[in-house]
Amino acid sequence: MSIFTRQTKRSMFRTLLLTTAALSMVPAVQAADDSFELEEIIVTALKRSTGLQDTPISIAAISGDKLAKMGADDMADYIITVPSLSLVDGGPGQRRLVIRGVQGTGEAQVGLYYDETPVTGAPGAGNSPGSSLPDLKLFDVERVEVLRGPQGTLYGAGSMSGTVRVIMNKPNTEEYEGAFDGTISGTRYGGTSYQLNAMVNVPLVEDKVAARAVIYWRDTAGYIDNTRLGIADHNSEDSWGGRFSLRFKATDNLTIDASAIIQRTNVNGDFKWTAGVNDFETTEYTRTPYFDDTDILNLTLNWDLDFATLTTSSSYYERRAEVNFDTTGFIATFENGPFCAILAGQNPGTDPCTAEQQTAHAGYIDSLLPATVNQPQNIDNWTHEIRLSSQGDGPFHWGLGVFSESRDADLKSQVISASENGEERIPFEFIFHRQAFEKLTQKAVFGEVSYDVTEKLTLTTGARYFDYDKTVTGVTIVGFALVNASPSDIASVDSGETGWQFKFHAGYQATDDMLFYAQAAEGFRVGGANQVIGLPDGLTPYTSDSLWNYEVGAKTQWDDGRYTLNAAAYYIDWSNIQVSGRTPDGAFGFTSNAGAATIKGFEVEFVAYPTDGLELSGGFNVNDAKLSEDQVNEFVVSEGQKGDRIPRVANFSGSLAAQYSWEASSEFNGMVRGDLSYVGGSFSEFSTRNEFYEDQGDYTILNIRGGIEGESWGAYLYMNNVFDTVALVTVNSSAFNEQDRYSIRPRVIGFNYKKNF
Repeated sequence: MSIFTRQTKRSMFRTLLLTTAALSMVPAVQAADDSFELEEIIVTALKRSTGLQDTPISIAAISGDKLAKMGADDMADYIITVPSLSLVDGGPGQRRLVIRGVQGTGEAQVGLYYDETPVTGAPGAGNSPGSSLPDLKLFDVERVEVLRGPQGTLYGAGSMSGTVRVIMNKPNTEEYEGAFDGTISGTRYGGTSYQLNAMVNVPLVEDKVAARAVIYWRDTAGYIDNTRLGIADHNSEDSWGGRFSLRFKATDNLTIDASAIIQRTNVNGDFKWTAGVNDFETTEYTRTPYFDDTDILNLTLNWDLDFATLTTSSSYYERRAEVNFDTTGFIATFENGPFCAILAGQNPGTDPCTAEQQTAHAGYIDSLLPATVNQPQNIDNWTHEIRLSSQGDGPFHWGLGVFSESRDADLKSQVISASENGEERIPFEFIFHRQAFEKLTQKAVFGEVSYDVTEKLTLTTGARYFDYDKTVTGVTIVGFALVNASPSDIASVDSGETGWQFKFHAGYQATDDMLFYAQAAEGFRVGGANQVIGLPDGLTPYTSDSLWNYEVGAKTQWDDGRYTLNAAAYYIDWSNIQVSGRTPDGAFGFTSNAGAATIKGFEVEFVAYPTDGLELSGGFNVNDAKLSEDQVNEFVVSEGQKGDRIPRVANFSGSLAAQYSWEASSEFNGMVRGDLSYVGGSFSEFSTRNEFYEDQGDYTILNIRGGIEGESWGAYLYMNNVFDTVALVTVNSSAFNEQDRYSIRPRVIGFNYKKNF
């Protein structure tokens, strides 16, 4: 437990942030070192190469070197450095990215790309594929780009509130390369973790053909104990994977890249723990393993046509996941009350069960317990994109693209009895068994045109036309009368829409080091259909939701790049929100449309090099995300009312990092680094009117790292979560469980060694 109070940590963080930001804008007392050189970060967010500070949108870029210095291994590690980017965390493979507070159920609001491949999760039982995004390990990564605001006129797969792009290092056709990275660490309340990474790059034909291979392995200790089943550290994780990529430079103007990515994740138990017992303990009746197999194949062609660049990309994305969770408590609720009469076909009010009937009914329910839910979730997705982007100095710049997607997903929702040790009984003893299938086809044409009105002023307009169709099919194989679920034949529901999105943008390059911009852009995500027991026909389909994002921003630098300060203010109008609901008995979740919201905020980020060897960086986000209409429609009266805050969105979050490097000897340098992050409090539901409302408090996390670095090697000691803060990132209550808590890993102390060849 931290020795600091929550209020003390909040004050400490804000004081450090404001003080450092102020100091970073003041020139160093000593004279500037003429040898200082700023390494420019090149990004491709606009589908052409531009300098980060010359790109007139709100974008953050985290280089591969910075990811390594932070010790970042997945998305949960890097989001703390990016203002306005947050995470709804349900453990590995069960995460939703959030930008600028646009958070809710359904499809992803944030587009996630690995190189040219857009990825998503399977819909699952709650029609919420955006809540289970694949999270590949971050080794041998060139950079991560975070584009805030809608990006649909540049990215064919759509991007409602923003896009995150993870860009891998490509094969080098000019020289051999190799790298090794190994880590050993210990987790408080847990055991020892091991991590190995390796890369090799081989030119096969000089300047023409090269291959690059990456492999990695993780044995990650658990720290949550299941005290009922007597299993210590039950959330341990084993994962491995790798990438193989091939680059062929057919001519000076034509490059072809082929890649294959594979990742296998096995988690022995879920990452939630239970309120009312000791921290990091659970009392679940059943075992809850999670399995996730992810594969991505991609072929990309880039052809320089002098006047423009032609890019074609085709990807196949396959994911096989299996989710398990304990449902013993929910099934046990049917033991008493009116359920005996309901199951017997009697009226509970006029013809209640006799004592003998009630005893028999209680015995029947007990025979089903303990009970678990087993949900295999599969997705197969083909995406194709063709883009043509202009080259040259202008005054006209343009880009045009077409995109298609064909996604097949399926789900088995199996409620089955378990043995006393929490394992599924084999063969399965079904309490309930339902299957659902989803087919999504999506096509889009998108593009932008820019015109340099003067040397300083550029105006841009963009548009995207979309056409999607979604078919959901379901069948109940084994019914459960107590939740009004009877065996049923196969039934299908179709939904689809066509429409336009638009973007308007102005950029003004006041000086070489000062850029201003203003933008209005429309964001959109597809609707769908529910396959839920007992829903009215009118509630089965749900439509798309959309938003308009208005923002102004500035990008500034001083003293030849030693000091950088970027800021943006935004106003978001979000309408026809996709909202989650549950059937009256609490057994099944569904998605509908209701209400609207407005989100107002601003984000600031800075980088400063006040003296040689010292880098300061950080940023913060202030966000006011509230409903502007009650969430009510013909079938649903949500607890959300006008003025309620959007769940799981903090009003304030920020980060501060400091890194200092120095020459320790003629053979190696020394380095120390600290990363401090703060996340304000939020709530699981719109208001306390909801019986499942939970408070998610604020928290502060400090990570530190230090070591020595030679020309081609480095050795580091590190400590994550120095204060051993119990940081609750997600808290859920439902008909199944009360106060399921997901938190940041307790204090970790480790050693890392890396070597480049």
